[in-house]
Parts: sequence; structure tokens; C-alpha cells
Amino acid sequence: MPDDVDLSVEVAGLRLKNPVLPASGTFGYGHEPGALFDVSRLGAVVVKGTTLRPRAGNPPPRIVETTAGMLNSIGLENPGVDAVVAEHLPLLARLGVPVIVNVAGDTVDEYVEVVRRLDRAAGLIPAGLGLELNISCPNVEAGGLEFGRDPALAARLLGMVRAVTGLPLIVKLSPHSPDVVAMGRAVQDAGADAISLVNTMVGMAIDIWRRRPVLGGITGGLSGPAIKPMAVAMVYELAQHVDVPLIGMGGIATWQDAVEFILAGASAVAVGSALFANPLAPLEIIDGLVDYCGAQKVSSVRELIGAALPRRGS
Repeated sequence: MPDDVDLSVEVAGLRLKNPVLPASGTFGYGHEPGALFDVSRLGAVVVKGTTLRPRAGNPPPRIVETTAGMLNSIGLENPGVDAVVAEHLPLLARLGVPVIVNVAGDTVDEYVEVVRRLDRAAGLIPAGLGLELNISCPNVEAGGLEFGRDPALAARLLGMVRAVTGLPLIVKLSPHSPDVVAMGRAVQDAGADAISLVNTMVGMAIDIWRRRPVLGGITGGLSGPAIKPMAVAMVYELAQHVDVPLIGMGGIATWQDAVEFILAGASAVAVGSALFANPLAPLEIIDGLVDYCGAQKVSSVRELIGAALPRRGS
């Protein structure tokens, strides 16, 4: 393996040793997988969706395998922001990597209050704390996805959140946005430091023997290889119209998948569903990126970001 390849990137002001992250909701609170591997090898750790108050989530069943992917209907189950700050951030601080907390809410006021409390806790994470605003969750009844469909609503939310924190703000976009470019520009202009895309797609599975939906929440979020081509296309499109860094996600399971997203314009990538089948996938992707850069005679992965995009002015 080449030892002179620089995988470091900067996203939203956070310095990452490499561009590989776990996607929110697929990695617990970030410290638990330490029983399986050295989590400090990752570029950053992304904490699952966190709300103002504890949420019990959706009724089971919550996960079902589909062709080339999976559906989940977790419903943002979490203990609430105060518990995350008190119980999980101190453990995450020991990892020595930046931490990104996914923030969700039903109203603007809820998002703002969660961010306010996390902002006060920023000193707990010496490597840097960032916030990923989830405006695209497809398996909750209120909030989330509605902000992700309307650029004006999203911009208003960003403006209110930006007013209470100086922490890096990443906005997670939905594949169901009517116009991803309009949405991306709106959140960039409202203060987003980076954009992550895409979240899961709305999907459904029916038990043909029971003649009933499989998921307790009826519909859920589709993830996995089935959505990768669409996710790559959205990253490619948005990268040509915004200046902030992008975090690409959606069906990434191998280093080849990660390279596609990086060439399409992503500065970093997030691994999600693949973790359920192969918890070591992020490490394999990191090693694969090093080998790919070496084979391509590229000294820094930053040289690959957006390399497949049309040349400006051409």
C-alpha cells in the first residue's frame, strides 16, 4: 500500500484525516463500534439523529431487506439531546476525530434549541464538533422532510440556526427535493458550510401472505446500492452549482463506489447500509482509496474531487 498518499480533506471547516465517514443512523452514537475496530481511523464520526426530547421511534418491524437495498422506518428513536451531550459526547471525545451530530426536529424552534445545546457542548470535542441538519428524513410524520422540499423553508431554518451557533453546519438533502440545485443554493446562501446528499428515498414493502405492509410505519427510507446511480447524479449536478463542500452518500459499499462520488464532486463520502452487512467497509474503502490514488499516480485525494465534472469555461 502506498504510504505517500494524502487522504486528508477539509469539510465545513473540519479537518478530516480521510474522506470516509459513517452515515447517520447506521453507526449508533459512534463509539460503540470501537469493540470491532479502531474508530479513530475514520475521517469523522457521525452521530444518529438527535432531537430535543427523547423519541420512542416507530412501531416494529422497522427494517426489511429489499432487492439491492433495505427499507428502514426507525423514526428517529433517540434519548434526546441532553442525554447525547451527557452520555455520548464524552466517550466520543476520546476517539480523537471530529464528531458530527445529526440534528432533527418537528419545528424550527426545536432545531434551534437542539443546536443551541450542542453549541454549548462544543468544548467536549477537541477534534471539532459539527452539526448535520436533517431536513430530509422520510420516516417521521412531521418536520424533517417538509423543510427539505421547500427552499424558502429550508433557508429560514438555516438562518435561525446560524444565528445561534458558529459551529460547522452541514445540511442533509432529500432525493425528493423538486429541485436539488435550488435547494442547495438556498441553504448555501442561508449559511450552510457543507451539504450532504442524498438521504433515503421513500419506499414500501408488502407482505403478500398477510396482505399488509411489512413495516410498522407503513413506509420507510430506501437505501443501499439501488439508489446509488441517482445519488451520484445528484452530487454531480449540485457540484456544478454550489461552492460549499459536498458529502456524498447513497449505496456506497466499496472503494470503487466512493471514487465515483468523489469524481462527481464529493469532498467526502458516507457509508450507510453497507455497515449492516460489513462493519469493516469504511476501513476497506480507506485502504482502497490509498491504492487507487497510488495506481493513478495521484499524491492527494483532493486532486480527484470533481475530476469528472465539466471543465468550467469549456
